[in-house]
Amino acid sequence: MTGQTRINGTPPLRVPILGDWQPLNIGGMPAGHPPPADEPAPEPEPVAAEPTPAPEPAFDPVALAEADRIRRLADAEAEAARVKADAEAEARRIEAEGNARAAEALAVEEAAKQRIINERAQMKLERDKADHAALLAKKQAEEAREKAAKAKAEKAAEDEAEEETARTAEQQHTGQLWKWGARGIYFAGMVIAAPIQFLAFWSRSKPFLVAAPVLLEGFALALAFGAMWAVAHRRDVLPYRIGIMAGAAVAAGINLWHGINETKIGLNAGIIGALASLGGPIVLMAYEHGIAQKADGIPSRRERRAVRKQAAAEKAVRDRARAEREAVARKAAEEKAARDAAAEAEQQRKDADRQKQHEDVWKVAEALRSARGSAAVTEQIWMEAWRLATGSKHVGITPEIEALSRAAQERMEAAAEAASSHVESQVFPGEKRDSDAPDGRMFNGGTPPLRMPGDTPPFHPVAKALAAEAKRQSNTTEKDA
Repeated sequence: MTGQTRINGTPPLRVPILGDWQPLNIGGMPAGHPPPADEPAPEPEPVAAEPTPAPEPAFDPVALAEADRIRRLADAEAEAARVKADAEAEARRIEAEGNARAAEALAVEEAAKQRIINERAQMKLERDKADHAALLAKKQAEEAREKAAKAKAEKAAEDEAEEETARTAEQQHTGQLWKWGARGIYFAGMVIAAPIQFLAFWSRSKPFLVAAPVLLEGFALALAFGAMWAVAHRRDVLPYRIGIMAGAAVAAGINLWHGINETKIGLNAGIIGALASLGGPIVLMAYEHGIAQKADGIPSRRERRAVRKQAAAEKAVRDRARAEREAVARKAAEEKAARDAAAEAEQQRKDADRQKQHEDVWKVAEALRSARGSAAVTEQIWMEAWRLATGSKHVGITPEIEALSRAAQERMEAAAEAASSHVESQVFPGEKRDSDAPDGRMFNGGTPPLRMPGDTPPFHPVAKALAAEAKRQSNTTEKDA
């Protein structure tokens, strides 16, 4: 073989020539290099006719070691490539499984989120429906109440209108009855009194006196018509009433006098005539008086009594409300007086205690109070007086107390420094922790963490291959040794 054969990309080492011996191609290995050109090639010896046995191949441990090393290196590279491929495949599988698990977890999480969103939307929808139903029910109830109130108001208005109509009709009816009754009585009295007066005034020698009854009764009748006119036109009715009663009294007196003195008339007829002359005008004036009061808006006795009753009820309500307000104000005044008394007693106690225990500070506080015109030593005045008298901003701290406090702090600091300067063996051991006490670590409830598969990421494939190669080399070295 004239060419150099590469095994796994690595050229073989040159084997030195030892005398006449030449390296043989053992196991497919290339032969050694030919001698240099400047050296003459040895002449071949004549070969005997008889065949000679072939020489035994020479054993080269260096070539064998190199071949073994190359083979092991090729095996290591192949194994590293296989491990790398397996690692990459495992990494891809793990990554795919992780992605699948992550996708599944994400899908589950998204499904849970969507379920929660759907539940919340359903709850909101149900709540909105309930609110809407409640709103509709409220509106319907309000509409029902409004309709009921409106119907009640309309019914009350209708009832009131009916009552008013009935009352008006009744008033008109009774007014008509009263009107025509009064007039009927008046004309009936005239019918009774006129014949008596005609008999009394009739005389053949004085026939003109027959008009006297017409004058007397007509006088009262005319004044009665005048009273009606006065009522209708809102005029004063009193003069007409006086005239009516005067005319009726004269006619009644004449009827009674003639009844007493004339036998043809008689006493009974005279009395009846007098009553008839007075009764008719009196009844008519009573009717006109009621009409006049109604027209003038003058309340009747019943109306005045109702007004007085309502005024008394309103006055009782006002008196009760005033009494309640006075009771509340009296109670508030009593509570305020009690608070003021307690505050005054507390202020007196503070003043007496401060004056007794801190006389020098009290003098300064009194000076400040007097200068400011305050009624008592307030807390602000006392704080300022304490600062001015003792120099301390904190009430109750005197120079002596401040000195004692600082001395105690210095002693405590010195003791702490002395304790920290001791060696560790001289320090008392700390309290032994109970074995059943919680671990005390944060965020795990006191329980040590538990290792689970998959907690740490896997090794990189290259790191795995390098570790395997180092292990093989270590094993080979141990075998050679």
